[in-house]
Amino acid sequence: MKRLVQAVLALLMMNAAMAADLPLGPGDVMKVSVYGSPDLALETRVSEGGNISFPLIGQVAVSGLSPAAAEKKIAQALESGGFVKKPQVNIIVTAVQSNTVSVLGQVNRPGRYPIEGKRSLMDMLAMAGGISTEGGDKVSLIRTRDGKTTRSEIDVVQMMRDAALADNYQVAGSDVLFVERAPKFYIYGEVQRPGAVRLERAMTVTQALSAGGGLSLRGTERGLVIKRKDAQGKLQTIKARPDDVVLVDDVVYVKESWF
Repeated sequence: MKRLVQAVLALLMMNAAMAADLPLGPGDVMKVSVYGSPDLALETRVSEGGNISFPLIGQVAVSGLSPAAAEKKIAQALESGGFVKKPQVNIIVTAVQSNTVSVLGQVNRPGRYPIEGKRSLMDMLAMAGGISTEGGDKVSLIRTRDGKTTRSEIDVVQMMRDAALADNYQVAGSDVLFVERAPKFYIYGEVQRPGAVRLERAMTVTQALSAGGGLSLRGTERGLVIKRKDAQGKLQTIKARPDDVVLVDDVVYVKESWF
């Protein structure tokens, strides 16, 4: 328990340190205080226009500024307006919304992660604890640039095998990574472990039988069938051979031996 508490505190400190260096943006929440002037303390959210409303000085544009730069800007406005002499302004960012990437789906720690400097797709997956055991090999990257939203699908396993790092895209605030569940097929009949099974790449019927725990005492490899929907959604029954490749959502049926 002590180690868990220490790990959580370390993560909170790391996030706080990252937030202190990130530029402010719409949606960010921060606490602003002025030393010796408790009436000027407030907690506020940066508007969609990138501004905050501050007592005495009104609207202050803070989007794109670091917290330190925003402190200086507010202090200058208070002093130039004759409201406070040599003000000491302090800003604590309590929620980072603008410069975060959402990592969702089948990852070990889904959530929103602040980005500092350059971060790639693989960096964000690592921050989210990697793909979970239920996750597939492909990741969807959803991005909005110049008002246009696009979706790219990256096969991260193949990318790493081929060292094709051109697909390891750089991410930016408001990007979304989504990891789908791994594709599955179904096996039933005379096998040890009937049910839904993860579909591996180029999996054959023989490998599918192995993934189902092998034949039961009454099972036979003779008369194996695959039930598969065609392009029109009509269910077909196909006589299967051991080296046939199993497809997503296939249903493999193992018949009972009569001898």
